[in-house]
Amino acid sequence: MGMMQEFREFAVKGNVIDLAVGVIIGGAFGKIVDSVVTDLIMPVVGLVFGRLDFSNLFVVLGTVPAGTAMTLDAVKKAGVPVFAYGNFLTVAVNFVILAFIIFLMIKQVNRLKREAPAPAAAPAATPEDIVLLREIRDSLKK
Repeated sequence: MGMMQEFREFAVKGNVIDLAVGVIIGGAFGKIVDSVVTDLIMPVVGLVFGRLDFSNLFVVLGTVPAGTAMTLDAVKKAGVPVFAYGNFLTVAVNFVILAFIIFLMIKQVNRLKREAPAPAAAPAATPEDIVLLREIRDSLKK
């Protein structure tokens, strides 16, 4: 069997395709959550704590050349090492929100699984020896 044949068999298995669909949807879902955090939640959190933009929170770990603006992008472009904890806060909030949403989804799916009625079990076939014993019993009653 050639390597291409093996790869084709592997690639068309249901689990691989399901995983690919999950990764694609997860990537899109991650972008939605990132937008919710960046555009909706972080401005409110920033307003409460007196800052409107967490992405520009950083500590300079080197010497900033004269004339460089004190923004994260400008300092990074100047090649100065920075401790960008604002970006980390944004990513951490994204993770917590995404994990909570996934938790709610799994909780709902599990609840739906529990509520689904179990299919009625078909009565087990009576063993042949029991059938024969019943026939003998019935014939003796006559």
